[in-house]
Amino acid sequence: MGVTTVTDVRPAPAGTDGGVLHTLFRSEQGGHEQVVLCQDRASGLKAVIAIHSTALGPALGGTRFHAYASEEEAVLDALNLSRGMSYKNALAGLDHGGGKAVIIGDPDLIKTEELLLAYGRFVASLGGRYVTACDVGTYVADMDVVARTNKWTTGRSPANGGAGDSSVLTAYGVFQGMRASAQALWGDPTLRGRKVGIAGVGKVGHLLVEHLLKDGAEVMITDVRADAVARVRAEHPQVTAVADTEALIRTEGLDVYAPCALGGALSDDSVPVLTAKVVCGAANNQLAHPGVEKDLSDRGILYAPDYVVNAGGVIQVADELHGFDFDRCKTKAAKIFDTTLAIFARAKADGIPPAAAADRLAEQRMAEARRS
Repeated sequence: MGVTTVTDVRPAPAGTDGGVLHTLFRSEQGGHEQVVLCQDRASGLKAVIAIHSTALGPALGGTRFHAYASEEEAVLDALNLSRGMSYKNALAGLDHGGGKAVIIGDPDLIKTEELLLAYGRFVASLGGRYVTACDVGTYVADMDVVARTNKWTTGRSPANGGAGDSSVLTAYGVFQGMRASAQALWGDPTLRGRKVGIAGVGKVGHLLVEHLLKDGAEVMITDVRADAVARVRAEHPQVTAVADTEALIRTEGLDVYAPCALGGALSDDSVPVLTAKVVCGAANNQLAHPGVEKDLSDRGILYAPDYVVNAGGVIQVADELHGFDFDRCKTKAAKIFDTTLAIFARAKADGIPPAAAADRLAEQRMAEARRS
């Protein structure tokens, strides 16, 4: 097992924007307290652990297992995701800072018990500054393995002292964000009679479908995995499937677009053709770059900031550290409705997009914690 620092990343060629080191130290996207590159040759583990802030408490965030195109891309993803967790945890009212880890590689090909145990040892080496959990490509069973070498692990199975799948409350929180968006835009906190398009019906998306159907919404879905679409259609034949995200966002009469897969869904290409009046989904880092939130606002599209509405999962895993109580967590997750409305009100009062208003509120809480 070996640990290197972020300074071991190869510097960018002359004339470029500076690569990952530039991002790390640039205040707008960086400001991270610590970034660790991890390698265990015996198991094939290559991972990045990024701690953005511990102002509010130990950094908390999941572990993403993904086949990145390059190590530099993996570092950048960890930096962006960990920063997002600082803001998410702050607005969720948690006493945790933001952190995130990524494991580089295709989980279907390289994920082994040996690799997960090695990863757990790296997390343990941070002495509690970072608490890990599930994310894309990792599951409850994986966290049970990681916990064998690292006590700072959440998202474990009930049989191993954990709370189980955090997707349940993530979906519930996103639904509360949608209700708040409906209240703000249409004056009624319900999706009844509204057409909602969900891109990505995996761990969270398929549960969101159920909430929306119970509320009386018309639901459309798409996913790159045919089996995911087939599962939803088998359980809910009234749901309409479309070919891809491009077709979904162009659907006539779409009221709400819910990105629930990977990040970057809101871009210079997608926003101009988006027909929905509300964007509210579970995916992290939905804005492809700074400035997209203004493009949404200019088009009259109400954006519910992703890290606000998808906080149900982190609320659950944080509670696990203190002895999990589902009803207590659900009560906290229900407050996402009020938080989302408060962000919309702040945005209107300050004349800024909701994403900027959410950032201001989160930064205010973190700044107050640093001063205390």
